[in-house]
This record gives sequence, C-alpha cells and structure tokens, in this order.
Amino acid sequence: MKPDTVKTIFVEGSVWVILFGLMVSHYSCSGIQERPNAPFNLRVEYKTDPIGIDKSAPRFSWVVNDTSRGAEQSAWQVLVATKEKELEQNNGDIWNSGKVNSGQNIQVTYRGDSLKSGQRYYWKVRTWDEHGNVSPYSEIGWWETGLLRQSDWKGSWIYNGKPAPDNPEDFYNNEPVALFRKAFALEKEVETARLYISGLGYYEASLNGSKIGDRVLEPGWTNYGKTVQYSVYDVKDLLNDEENVLSVMLGNGWYNPLPLKLFSKFNLREYLTIGRPKLIAQLQIYYRDGSQQTVITDEDWRVGEGPILKNDVFLGEFYDARKELPGWDTPEFDDSGWGMAKLASPPGGELMAQIQAPVKITKTIEPVAITEPESGVYIVDMGQNFAGWIRLRAEGPEGTEINMRYGELLYPDGSLNGLTAVAGQIKEIYNADGGPGAPATAWQQDTFILDGEGEEEFRHHFTFHGFRYVEVKGYPGELQKKDIEGLRLNADLEKNGRFASSNSMFNELQEVTERTFLSNVFSIQSDCPHREKFGYGGDIVTAAEAFLYNYNMGNFYTKTVRDFSRDVRPNGGMPETAPYNGIQAQGFGQGSGPIGWQYAHPFTQMKLYQFYADTSIIREQYPHTRKLVEFLRSNATNHIIDRGISDHEALEEKPVKLTSTAFYYDHARLLSEFARILGKDNDHKRYAELAEEIKSVFIETFLEKGTGRFGPATQTAQAFALFYDLVPPEEEQKAVDVLVDQIMEKHEGHIAAGIFGTKMIFDVLREHNRIDVAYTMANQKTFPGWGYMLENGATTLWEHWAGGDQVYSHNHPMFGSVSEWFYRSLAGINPHPGSAGFKRVVIRPMVPEDLEWANGSYDSIRGTIKSQWKREQDSFHLDVTLPANTSGEIHIPKLDKQRPTVVEGGKTFVDAGNTMSVDIRGIETVRIEQDAIVINAGAGNYRFTLSGN
Repeated sequence: MKPDTVKTIFVEGSVWVILFGLMVSHYSCSGIQERPNAPFNLRVEYKTDPIGIDKSAPRFSWVVNDTSRGAEQSAWQVLVATKEKELEQNNGDIWNSGKVNSGQNIQVTYRGDSLKSGQRYYWKVRTWDEHGNVSPYSEIGWWETGLLRQSDWKGSWIYNGKPAPDNPEDFYNNEPVALFRKAFALEKEVETARLYISGLGYYEASLNGSKIGDRVLEPGWTNYGKTVQYSVYDVKDLLNDEENVLSVMLGNGWYNPLPLKLFSKFNLREYLTIGRPKLIAQLQIYYRDGSQQTVITDEDWRVGEGPILKNDVFLGEFYDARKELPGWDTPEFDDSGWGMAKLASPPGGELMAQIQAPVKITKTIEPVAITEPESGVYIVDMGQNFAGWIRLRAEGPEGTEINMRYGELLYPDGSLNGLTAVAGQIKEIYNADGGPGAPATAWQQDTFILDGEGEEEFRHHFTFHGFRYVEVKGYPGELQKKDIEGLRLNADLEKNGRFASSNSMFNELQEVTERTFLSNVFSIQSDCPHREKFGYGGDIVTAAEAFLYNYNMGNFYTKTVRDFSRDVRPNGGMPETAPYNGIQAQGFGQGSGPIGWQYAHPFTQMKLYQFYADTSIIREQYPHTRKLVEFLRSNATNHIIDRGISDHEALEEKPVKLTSTAFYYDHARLLSEFARILGKDNDHKRYAELAEEIKSVFIETFLEKGTGRFGPATQTAQAFALFYDLVPPEEEQKAVDVLVDQIMEKHEGHIAAGIFGTKMIFDVLREHNRIDVAYTMANQKTFPGWGYMLENGATTLWEHWAGGDQVYSHNHPMFGSVSEWFYRSLAGINPHPGSAGFKRVVIRPMVPEDLEWANGSYDSIRGTIKSQWKREQDSFHLDVTLPANTSGEIHIPKLDKQRPTVVEGGKTFVDAGNTMSVDIRGIETVRIEQDAIVINAGAGNYRFTLSGN
C-alpha cells in the first residue's frame, strides 16, 4: 500500500506522525465520485425563484452537490440570461462570470449588466471540485426584479377622501372599511401580468372576484415614514379575456391605530407614522406581441364601503354581514353609485419590495372541547395557544349578534379568563385609563352580525389575536366543533432545524418553543401576539439563535436590523422596540431604550454574519453601529453604565450596573470585530482598546478578587461575567464554581436567572463541559423551570417563570433559548467561532447521564449538517454529516472510558493506548483531550463507534 498523505495525531501532549494510505476499495465504499453532481438549492437573496427582488446586484447561493469525503469547491461559474432558451444553450447574455477560482458558494454578488425593473432573469451555476473536476450545470433558477427605482412607480397613492375624526373618542365609532375598484379591458393575448401593490395599514386585493395570492396582513409593519413595503404577484391566471376588475379592501393596521393609551400612557398615534388608509398599485400587463398595458391607482378608481365596521390590531373586528355587497369585486357589479377615489399624500417612506417571509394561514386547528359554563355562553378550547384567527359558521335570523372574546386561560368555574391577553394592560380592575372613548378593559374581541341568508361564515381580515380559548355569546342554536376552527397565522418561515431526544419532556418543550416562536413572527419578532405585539430588542437578543437554528431567518433578521436603524434616535441611541412606539424604559433620553434592548442592533448583525456570512448588512449599518457605541461611551462614567433593566424576569437581585456595563463592553467588542471584517484597521484597533478598557474597569469594579464572585454573585451576575469573557484566567474556574453552586446548591438545581442570564448560563456550562448541571436545570419539573410550565398545562412559553392569571403573558418567546441549547449542546451543532456561514462546523455533542440518544439537523446556507448519537450499554455511536465545501471539528465524548477505541466505517483509528489504523479518508488530524477525542474532518458522512473500558 502506497502512502499518500501524512496525518498528525496529538495524543495527550505527544505528537504522533502517521501515514494514511490510499486504499481504492475504501474509496469506493466511501462514495467517491469521478465528478461532482450539479449544484442544487439555488437561492437569490435567501429565496428560491423569488418575484420582486429590488436589489440592483442581488446575491446568489447554492449547495455543492458532492457526497465525497473531503469534497470542496475550488471554482464556480454563473450564467445569467434574459431568456431561458439562452441558458439552455449555455449563453449568459447579461452575465457570464467565467471560471472563478474560489470556494465561495454563498453571498456571491451579481456582476453583470444593469438589471431592469419588472424583468425575469434566469441563471444557473456549475462548480469544480478540489481535483479540478467540473460538475454539470445546475437546473435553471430565476428571479424577477421589482420596481428598482421610485420613478418606476406610475401609480399614485389614493384614499376614500374621508378625514380623520376630530376627537379621540370618535375613532371608536363605526367606520366601514374602504373598498376600491378599477375596471379595465384586455386588448390582446396576455403573456405575463404582475401586480405591484401596497396598502396602508393592511390590504386585501382581488382580481375578478378571486383573492390575489395567499398572503394576509400585508404589508409588513415598518416605520412608514422611512420605508413602505410592497409585494409583487403573478396574476395572469386570474385575468379574464375581456372585462376585468381589480379590487382592494383597506384596513387600519399599524398606520391608522386607535388612540388607545397602552399602559395608560402610550398612544401609538403620537409615535408612529400615521394617516388615513391608502393604496398604491400598478398592474403591468405584457402582451404576446410585445406591447404592454398598465393599470394604476389614480382618481379614476371607484370607492365604496364594506361590511367591516371596525378593525383594530388590538381590539379586533366588527363585521356586519347585512352590509355586504355581493359581487362587489367582480366585473358584473354595478358601481355607478360609488364615489371616486382621491389622491392621498404619500406616507413618506421609500417603496421597497418586502423581503421577509409573508404572513399566511399555515395551519388549521380543530377545537378539542366546547363547554357551556352558563346558558348561552360557549367556551371553545382550541387545545393550544397560538396566534391567528377563527373561522365561525352560523345560521340564524337577520340581525343576530355573535360576540367572541379571546384569552389564554380559564377560571375555575370554566369561564374565560382573558386578562393575560388584554391590550396594554388596560383593565377595569386596575382602574387603567385607555383614554377618551377607550373600553374599560381592552379585550381581544370580535362581533359578527348575521344577514339571515342561510349559513354564513366569519373570519378576520385586518387583525389577529393570541389565544387558546374563545368565548362565544349569542350563537344561534348549539355551537358544535364543526362550526368553528382556528387559523394559525405566522410568517411563512422555511423550517431549517429538527431536534429530538430520548427525553420526552424535551421533545414536548421543543414543540412548545416552536409554537411560541411561530406565534410571534409576523412582520416583526414580537414579545407576545396579543397584549403588545411589539418588536422588543431584548426578546430578540435572547431568542435569536434559537430562531436561527429552527428557521431560515436571513431576510427576516435583515429587516429587523433595518427596523432598528430606521428608528435610530436623534442622539444615536437605538429604540427599545422597532418600529419605535414611544416605550423607553431606562434609556438615556430621546427615546433610546435600555442598553440590553439597544444591543439587538449589533447583536443581530453578528448573527447574520455567523449563520449566513453576510457582510453587506454590517457594511450598510456600520455608521449606525459606530454612532451607537459613541452614544453609549458618552453616557458611561469611567466606562460604567449605570442604567438599564438588567436581567428581565430574574427571580433574584438584578445587578443593573454589572449587566449594563457588560452589554456596553460587547457593543464595543462587536464594533471592533465589524471593523476588522470590513478592513477598517484604525477603528478595529480603537474599539478593541475601548473594549479592553471597559473590561479592566469591569473586573476592578465587580470582581471580589480571589473568589470568582462578581457583584452579588447571583446566577445572572456570574453568567454575564463568564459569557462575555470578563473574567481573569486565574479566576475563571472559581467563577464557574460559584455559578454551579448558585444553581445546584442555592436553587437546588433550578434556574433563577432572567431572559439574558438563562441563555448565557447554557452557553457558559457548554463551554466548561458541565452538561450535568445544564441537564439538571433544564429537566426540572418543579418551579422554576420549563418543566413546571409544562406540568401546569403550558402549550406556549410563559413570560414569567411563575406564570400568573392576570398580568403575565402565556405566549412569550424570550425563554426560548432552551431550544438553542438542544441544538448546540445535546445535538452539538455549532458554528466554529473563527468561521462565518458554517464554513467550518464544530460538532460537540454533550451526553448527560440520563439521556440515551439525541438527533439534530440544521439546514445551513451551505447544506444540511447532522449530528445523531446513541448510547448503548458498552458503546457510543455518533453519526455526523458535514455538507460539501465545509469542514468540521468533531468531538467524540470519552464517557469516562479510560482506553476508548473509535471505529469509523469498520476501521479502528485511535485509542488511548496509542494504537491506530491509518486508512480513513476524510480524517485530517486527531487529538485526545481529557473528555473527548477531537477529529478534524472534511465534508462527508461519518459513523463513529466508541467502545472500550
């Protein structure tokens, strides 16, 4: 056997040089290909074949399709064409990149001819492997540009011409939604047709009586004074041959909110960009002869009134079926009695194609029980807490009024307890004041009035609720399960991760966490789907990585970062919530939020870099990030920040100065890192020095030298110091010991930290190999902990460890960092700290004594990563998949075996007794650590079996 490579194996301080031989038979069984297969999973701006990309230089990505061990891409070639037939002939008529010697298969920027608005472009790619073998071209992908320039919009903003009420209380009166119609005729045979549309606050559009698309609650919420999102629809199949009508119904959404004083203080109309509901649309029709027709919003549109008499994002809808206009959105309808639209002032923001996943009905939920705690009052149990709508069917006399109220809990007598879901805590029992005209209690509720014309159906249009239970009053007859169902709404995120284990409670908790997450992703990541519905920065920080493991969040979090920067405060600080709504607790004035909530802006940028290798968002946001750090510096006293909320919802002392200063340190550290990534050497040095100065002051101020104790030495205090690497090396183990003692002794194995500390503790315990402590903490079924929530009937995560039946939400994602722990510790899937976009992966599963197996997979931007392990009586099995064009560091836990032997593919390659086999393809180096055997490996599928004494 002729040796072909030299491998270095480090064994407990010694270096062993081993010759790894090339064995043809082994290569064959490892699935070696003569050439890579065609690339797949082609994406443009994180999307597959998207319509409405308004970037002049979009970014491409693909997955290298090569299952060979150690497979790497050495070069690529992209072709882009205006016609599919051009690509079929391998002609990129607007861009032929040529062979580019690069391993980059993500965030590849288009460099071809200038793109045109409303144009479909086709593309394909091929790759070369590490041996110079070229793949076939991929299947053809495509994308369509949106309207790339504001001047491409030919339509005008229009509205119904009605002024806003003069008095706050008048906003609560009935005001029918505006209906808009535009009739037009087709002239020739249609090739394609696209509708570009936005309507504030929300719109629903139809063409010839058919709803356009399956999106709801469009457009996504932004600061409308800075950005208004629009969507693009392919409507060719909805067109008639001759007469047509384009119709739109407008709701209030976040653009025309009620003057409800949330928390008796915050009137959204004083902080948001607001106005009367308005519409802009442009229907572009392309005929087969090359000509085109454009239908735009202007004063020629007809305007009427619809059956929705009230609609509000918090309080719900009032629908009177007697006001329906059958066929109003069809060509046959006579609109001669309708008024004419009026030109409206633009909201101020630039029209931009919506990038985040649209909100859709993603699941139908059947009720599990219906009870009647008092005569005529039905309680519908949907079996789970979720966000969305209900669909109710009823048949009764004209004028029958059905009232529905929503909540998360029941009282002992079986009646509805909706207090945890009341908007802005406006509750009569607290004597809260929602302002003139506001209800005494701001329930989530709807009203449906029947028209008496047979079976009728109610569903929502311009609101959404968070609930498990529905109280129904006034229903004609006996309400049965077939008469009502839930419609779950959420941003239609692509599922990226899967986790399961032998611990059934953890599997249930993963399901509950995902349900919570989906309840809180509409166009923003919210704190709860009922009481507030706001994009709090702190909640984003605590749950972002868990979201990233479970879903494709590339575009969603790009929007999140921009939401914060578009509401940057005049002093350079970031808001507490984005879009900004006036809430500003413990900030430094001018609407700046507490430091842990401002931190969402740089933190989320770093996550986009780590998970997707996105440097463009860092470059785009750099001036804001730098100004934010300088703003914090100006408010620090000797590098100490003395304001903030600290570890929200912690069960013990919250050390404000300690936590705020730690956040300040990481702001500076992240900015230094961003400067390094962008090649800004002077800023990199400057802010690295600032970070070190903050670190020195932190240690001097908060460390009790020689003890490892920081501040009050609570779980929170210790976690912050350790998580941010603010502990001197000589104190690190003592600091960990203090944290472990706080968990295991003082709190008897329970968590006591708040939303930040909880996430940090899991990370700290992983880094210090204390899976025993982390598992004990996560597995508790008594208060406080996730198991306590589940034991007490939680179907979504609570806002507070103790729950509560009057104040605290029962659908809050901020304790969802436990899902991140499942992926990072139990499955062991981690990005390498020195890599971006999972170019290099760390597989480091931790094996608690009481867990028999765990399976995890994550669909990274480069391909699927898997880690699955199982413990048997005398052996341990670990299956790992690293996608092509990546490499990994695989940690196989020794599990207290003194002389372990590792077998991969039937071949033994190392044990603690220094014997080894040498013909294992893909393995680069192996070293033995105290607790694990660490293997550096190239891409491929591996199955390791560990055995021994």
